[in-house]
Amino acid sequence: MTTASKRAERAGVDKFALRRRALAEAALEAIAERGFARTGLREIAQHSELSHGSLHYYFTDKNDLIAEAVRISKGGLGDRYVAVMERADTAEELASGAADELARSVRDDAALHRLWYDLRNQSLFEPGFGDTIAEVESQVQEAIWRVVERYSDLCGRPCRFTPLFAYALTDGMIQHALIRHLRGDGEAIERLRRECLELFTASV
Repeated sequence: MTTASKRAERAGVDKFALRRRALAEAALEAIAERGFARTGLREIAQHSELSHGSLHYYFTDKNDLIAEAVRISKGGLGDRYVAVMERADTAEELASGAADELARSVRDDAALHRLWYDLRNQSLFEPGFGDTIAEVESQVQEAIWRVVERYSDLCGRPCRFTPLFAYALTDGMIQHALIRHLRGDGEAIERLRRECLELFTASV
């Protein structure tokens, strides 16, 4: 294969990947609003004004689309907390910044958080995107651990948590806050912020 042919092939692959991602982004809102069980490719196409044919061309099935949507919905998590760590010079600043970001995320991105928990539960029954859930969950655990570990360094004391324990505590805290928030509890977001600060304090 010539160099020009290789470049053309790579450009075709890149164009396909970009279009696939754009379609998944457009479908994400529909999936988040309706939930996994109530959303098929036809409903996604109707709700998001996408072509049913284009979805079938770029995705093998609903699970393939869901897997791509999961990667998108959680993709920027690590970058947001890296930014928090870069701005923080003290343990207190780091804890406050992380707590603010966590509270903001649950408040502003509640539908995406709800979708994440929905899909994580569904992956116990739908093996088609279970590997993606495990992959993304591992990335989330790593992002949380980087923050906790940095807090420990800034405090000058060893961390009492393991990476898995830190993730499990944070995940449970987020899920319960999300449930309360979606049920109309006006204090849920601020309570989550306080609980996050308390979790940092307990970690060292």
